[in-house]
Amino acid sequence: MLKKRISHSILRLLLLSATTLFVIGCSQKITSVNDTVRLALQGTADMHKSTYDITQLPYASTYVRINNQSQLFMVLALAESATGETLTNAHSTTTPPLLKWLASNNGMLITQSGRIIKTVNLSEGNLLATHSTSPDPLSLGLHLATTPKQWQRTIDWQPGYHSGYQLDSVFVFDHAEVLTINGKSVPVLRFNENVLVKQLNKHYSNTFWIEQQTGKVVKSLQYIAPSLPRVEMTILKPFN
Repeated sequence: MLKKRISHSILRLLLLSATTLFVIGCSQKITSVNDTVRLALQGTADMHKSTYDITQLPYASTYVRINNQSQLFMVLALAESATGETLTNAHSTTTPPLLKWLASNNGMLITQSGRIIKTVNLSEGNLLATHSTSPDPLSLGLHLATTPKQWQRTIDWQPGYHSGYQLDSVFVFDHAEVLTINGKSVPVLRFNENVLVKQLNKHYSNTFWIEQQTGKVVKSLQYIAPSLPRVEMTILKPFN
């Protein structure tokens, strides 16, 4: 479960950064970090936003549920390139952007191509880093026959000293279905990612729902790390 309060130090850092930091919404710049903090503060447990409210907000947004806890509403606080450059839209870089989703209680999820690659300020522990020498199949499009269905990466997480654990993934197509997201019917392909952690002799599975035409992840169920909670994400308004 995410921490209950936004720390004064983080809030102060966000406010002081307002002169240099552009917070990214959907296809446009956010002109004030203060606006993002204010919107994030509106996010509470069991949050449900109307289709109208989500459409009117100039921010990319997502619903998040950690394990079986209440649903949270998170806004996109920042989009960056792999080199740390602030992005105004998804087409500003040739590599998948890093998206930083902010919750009301100072928690943050960082995703790339729909995968959680890092977390900040989660009470039960955090994914510190994700490394791979080959592209994530999610970034290539699982809907394409040419996309490899096997992948290898290493991750670091806490609590405890967990560094350089190797994860071997196999992606398996499950079935096609139609999801209703933000009042719209979205045809998707469901893929299961079967993960093996050899050092721990442990298996687990992630699930990704991708748009049939674009291959973009619109919903996912992902374990942050082998001993950390599962996160459900539903993208309400994507970063375009």
